[in-house]
Amino acid sequence: MANFEAFFRRIPLADHLASLSGPWKWLSHAYRSFSRFMYRVMPKGLFTRTFLIIVAPIVILQSVLVFVFMERHYELVTERMSEAVVRQIEAIVYVLENYPQDENYRKVEELASRALDMSITLMPLEPLPAPAPKPFFDVIDRELSYGISEQIGKPFWIDTVGRSRFVEIRIQLDDAILRIITRRSQTYASNSHIFLVWMFSTSLVLVLIALLFLRNQIRPIIRLSEAADAFGKGRPVENFRASGASEVRRASLAFIDMRRRIERQIEQRTTMLAGVSHDLRTILTRLRLQLAFVGETPEREAMRKDLDEMSHMLEDYLAFASGDGDEDIRTTDLALMFEELEEEAEISGHSVKARFDGPSEVEVRRISLKRCLANLVTNGCKYGDQVEVAGRIEGGWLIITVDDNGPGIPDDQREVAFRAFHRLDLARNQDETGSGLGLAIARDIARGHGGDLYLEDSPLGGLRARVRIPA
Repeated sequence: MANFEAFFRRIPLADHLASLSGPWKWLSHAYRSFSRFMYRVMPKGLFTRTFLIIVAPIVILQSVLVFVFMERHYELVTERMSEAVVRQIEAIVYVLENYPQDENYRKVEELASRALDMSITLMPLEPLPAPAPKPFFDVIDRELSYGISEQIGKPFWIDTVGRSRFVEIRIQLDDAILRIITRRSQTYASNSHIFLVWMFSTSLVLVLIALLFLRNQIRPIIRLSEAADAFGKGRPVENFRASGASEVRRASLAFIDMRRRIERQIEQRTTMLAGVSHDLRTILTRLRLQLAFVGETPEREAMRKDLDEMSHMLEDYLAFASGDGDEDIRTTDLALMFEELEEEAEISGHSVKARFDGPSEVEVRRISLKRCLANLVTNGCKYGDQVEVAGRIEGGWLIITVDDNGPGIPDDQREVAFRAFHRLDLARNQDETGSGLGLAIARDIARGHGGDLYLEDSPLGGLRARVRIPA
């Protein structure tokens, strides 16, 4: 459902009421509370919202029909049928009081049985039974009691309680008690449930049809969202085509065009970076060859360090600019990747402990993810002498943590550390040089996988880098 509170704020009258005092202010507060409650309890999915929009009017309409039409119809028909039964009883009482002979009684009894479908019996004169407690909504008892009191005007006792198919009525005559037993169906509208059965059955069929129709309408939207999510995470989008309503088709076609433009832009960027990388590496190679013919001097060593730093910075710039869009996703054993990180750190003269708990095969871009972890491990080794890497799959997410015991990064500087070309060496180690792209590249790779990179306090006392991407 829509945000009722936001809708409320768009209404000038509601804003005016909110600025008033007294009852209007209380009304405004009540409306805002109700809007917030409705927003919390209402479903958030498009399918459930649309289904509720269809079902709610049907339920309200049926409730009104049952209350207004069925209740009135039931009471009116019951009143007329009870009135007819009372008139029949009145005729029997009149005949018995004015023609009390035994022969006439037998004829009246036969007439009541055949024509009126009633069983009558004359009982000795005795006090009538005490009235039984009546249900609050007993329409039959109310109508029969009212009719006998108004038309016959004699003491009576009536039994309409229970699930019996018959109604017993006793009327006190001058010298006897007239006992009348008639069928319950003669006194009230017994076929009203047929209307309810037809109404609810038809509504159920309509709801099922609407349910199937909604599923067909919602399915193209779900496919579009899944395709957009997969493309945003860099996964291949296969066999996606525009379908559904015209509005959904336009959105799908817009997504397809956007995907083509982005893919074309990535292809052009990859071609450009390949050319730049080739040209710059060629120049650096020529410089290294020329430097090799220079004698061993302090200046030669300084120039060699500058070339190494320039080459390293070039690789960082190209990695940051190229991203990971040109690499395919494949099944990767992260436990083996962690072993490679340990070996590479050992070759560089650092000690790194890495472990992966549980199943370690995940669908990722292997080269890019290794570059991400390598940057984090390199940062840890640069600023600390103890680095630990741990990984696990939890709740459908791949979680990798890289801990070090270095000086860490203050909380207010952690988001700044992700900025490209921004270095925090003044706070960590002034002797180290770099391009300031390590964390930026790592976060870009994590987000390219549909996740993110977070900086936290490490149990080792330094900095923890936590990578979280969909498994």
